Amino acid sequence: MTAPTAPTSFSDPVAWDVAERVAVRVGGRDPLQDSYLYASLEPDFREFTAQAEELVERETGLKSLAGPARARVTDRAGWVRANTASFRRLLRPLTSRLAERLGDGTVAKAGRQVAGAEVGALLGWMSTRVLGQYDLLVIEDEEPEKQDIVYYVGPNILALEKQYAFPPREFRLWLALHEVNHRAQFTGVPWMRDHFLGLVESSLNAFDPDPKRFLDALRRAVTEVKAGKNPLDEGGIVALFATPEQTAVFRRIQGLMSLLEGHGDHVMDRAGAELIPSARRFKQVLHQRRQAGGPAKLLQKLIGLEAKLRQYHDGETFLEAIEKADEEAMAYLWRSPEMLPHIKEIRAPGLWLERVGLAQPEAKAG
Repeated sequence: MTAPTAPTSFSDPVAWDVAERVAVRVGGRDPLQDSYLYASLEPDFREFTAQAEELVERETGLKSLAGPARARVTDRAGWVRANTASFRRLLRPLTSRLAERLGDGTVAKAGRQVAGAEVGALLGWMSTRVLGQYDLLVIEDEEPEKQDIVYYVGPNILALEKQYAFPPREFRLWLALHEVNHRAQFTGVPWMRDHFLGLVESSLNAFDPDPKRFLDALRRAVTEVKAGKNPLDEGGIVALFATPEQTAVFRRIQGLMSLLEGHGDHVMDRAGAELIPSARRFKQVLHQRRQAGGPAKLLQKLIGLEAKLRQYHDGETFLEAIEKADEEAMAYLWRSPEMLPHIKEIRAPGLWLERVGLAQPEAKAG
């Protein structure tokens, strides 16, 4: 289990210790965590994670260069602690620049507490929804056993199994296939991890912590609303306040994430087709679960999660289209970063096929 976050120094614009405490409180403790069923999760996911690796490699040809995957069943608090630490590491280039602007005055100190509480509320809500996650960050100064982990959030998995009467072993293998496939993408494609983290770092480095830009972004949002558009549709608050440089990088990240998420679902359906008869039902239920309503829908828009959910559908549709055009097309995706589709190409696969020199569906049909 990840150790509790150390108290935040005054130089950090987010009070991460506050974020962790708030997130754990918001996430709560599901009663099923104390159920006798919980004991079955650890051995099952250890078995299914290993099995999923074999199935994913057979289906995709991607073999992890980092050795066998390691499964870890955790509760919501454990997921919060792991992700608080990951967020803090990932956002460090941005938070260090914000700290220079904020200084150490009384107002800045109060702002850190507020920021910590807001981040904590967000993480706490997410901890009640997430089922599995591959932690792709690798930090040189951290112990290897705390990194490169495939997490499964036990209470949330048990709750779904109970609510929908899912066959547990089928459902757990199905989840393992998705998360292990993500690990194969980042550890089986030699350049993928560095490329993705480089895009994130570029986006953060382009961020301008200027209050004037905040006001300008709000004015743009009002204009879009008047024009009948939702300014949060393309990525939430982050996209709304992005500079032109950030927007360009953000679109590349969108394209990549859409590809990776769509590929995850694509492979999950195929690799487990004979072993998971209930797969179609699992997929339908999780799709319905993602279609939140009321305040939850607004929260999803604000944090860009709704845009992320569209990535599953767009990415899978893209993969089906290019594979239909050329059965070798999938292998092209992993050749180099330059071969990755942009978000416009995800939504119009013919553009990607033309750019990489593969036959478009119309040409091949003739």
